[in-house]
Amino acid sequence: MNWYVLYTKPKWEKKIADKLNAIGITAYCPLVIKERQWSDRKKKVEVPLFHSYVFVQLEEKSRNAVFAVTGVVRYLFWLGKPAIVKDHEIECIQHWLSDPNGFELEVTSWQPGDRVVLEHGVFKDQVAVVQEVKSHGYVVVLEAMGCVLRVIG
Repeated sequence: MNWYVLYTKPKWEKKIADKLNAIGITAYCPLVIKERQWSDRKKKVEVPLFHSYVFVQLEEKSRNAVFAVTGVVRYLFWLGKPAIVKDHEIECIQHWLSDPNGFELEVTSWQPGDRVVLEHGVFKDQVAVVQEVKSHGYVVVLEAMGCVLRVIG
């Protein structure tokens, strides 16, 4: 079975993943803990790592079953076909989230358009393209996963 990427209504990711799991579709919504500031307090909340995206694992012929859940908008497409995420890429995300401080990252002087091979951490040996250079870090695109990472350095 393949992992596909669903595009959801904003802020519906966790709810959709729960409903899909409840009807027997394997869904994964990676979550991270962020500190949010309100006018009177700070609070740690769980938010999706990828906003408006949920990963689902199912057979190609069963792809339309996800639309039974309110809030699912469409599948993410790559080159005219539904985007497929490899099992090891999902495992990398899960591993990284289980220990986000368990890898080292060395920031070097990259320029937009540079192709780099990540040398450390769960994304080791992944090819990335530098999209932006900022004063506090970089924005890189992992080609194999089709996702964007912000590297703070």
